[in-house]
Amino acid sequence: MARNEQLIRQHKILQLLEMARFGRTLEEVREDLLADLGLTSLHERTVRRDLEALMAAGFDIQDEQLPRGKVYKLGRTERGIHKITATATELIALSIGRDLLFPLVGTQYWQGIESFWNKIQEEMPDGVWDHYQRFRKSVHVMGGPTKSYEKQEGILRTMNRAIAEHRVVEIDYESTGRPVTTRRIEPYGLAVYQSSLYVVAAASEVKNPEERLRHWKLDRFHRASALDEWFKPDPDVDVSKHLKNSIGIFSGDSPTPVRIRLGKRAAAWVREDPWHPGQQLEEEPTGTFIMTVPTAHPREVLPKVLALGADAEVIEPETVRAAVAEVVAKLAAAYDVSGEPNHSTKA
Repeated sequence: MARNEQLIRQHKILQLLEMARFGRTLEEVREDLLADLGLTSLHERTVRRDLEALMAAGFDIQDEQLPRGKVYKLGRTERGIHKITATATELIALSIGRDLLFPLVGTQYWQGIESFWNKIQEEMPDGVWDHYQRFRKSVHVMGGPTKSYEKQEGILRTMNRAIAEHRVVEIDYESTGRPVTTRRIEPYGLAVYQSSLYVVAAASEVKNPEERLRHWKLDRFHRASALDEWFKPDPDVDVSKHLKNSIGIFSGDSPTPVRIRLGKRAAAWVREDPWHPGQQLEEEPTGTFIMTVPTAHPREVLPKVLALGADAEVIEPETVRAAVAEVVAKLAAAYDVSGEPNHSTKA
């Protein structure tokens, strides 16, 4: 049995019963498990033991004999049929968070968000709800998500199952500007960054432990199939710690400190909108500042430095400074800032 397989199956049973108002027979539960979890076989005895284990653990699962057979359904307690209270301020905070999660529309996560939101709406006193609606019109979420992953729901389900079961996944992946390639990955977790979803996974063919873990953008997946092959998770991999090692979403367990000289205005901006929790600012005698920030790849720093214009200069390392200089040179050529007039005249 794959690691966590029983836990995943039992959690799925609870989800299936949540959606079944009139309950499900043992055979119906078995068929849904086969379809939703992508299993090749599953015996009714296994499903019955899972249900019995859930009931023994204290879940309010009831069985009832109906003309179509014995059905299992959740009791009122497990369905969450109880009074939900919230203040107008709590509603506003929750609704703003809901707006920021629009990339998850169509996925199982969004179904949970909407289900909970609808429960709150149904339980709210009219006065509280009316106050919330009036105030919410004055709060606008800008720069939020502009896409959803509804079309990738199937791939996302496959990745979630593979992460929980430590199962190897075969994917068809299209990197920007490159043809689609078939890869094998070992997924550890998911990450949300600037309204995009990423799979944090090791590349199976890479042997160097410092280079194996990478971030695969879900938008670039054409296909994902969980294989009947399992991997042993690296005990040294801590996804949360790994994601904190750089400014953006680039992977790297050994971030490089980058030193950037900033003018007063640029320093004020990076104080207001920090690039990284670990950034450091030191004032120089001349009134400028030196910011030190960790990065996994020059491309993380490049757009941020360019956005500050002449008020920011990369000091070191030389590789990052050279990368910025190369882009600046190309921009100068594109905009023809040589000083020579560029007039075209017609006789």
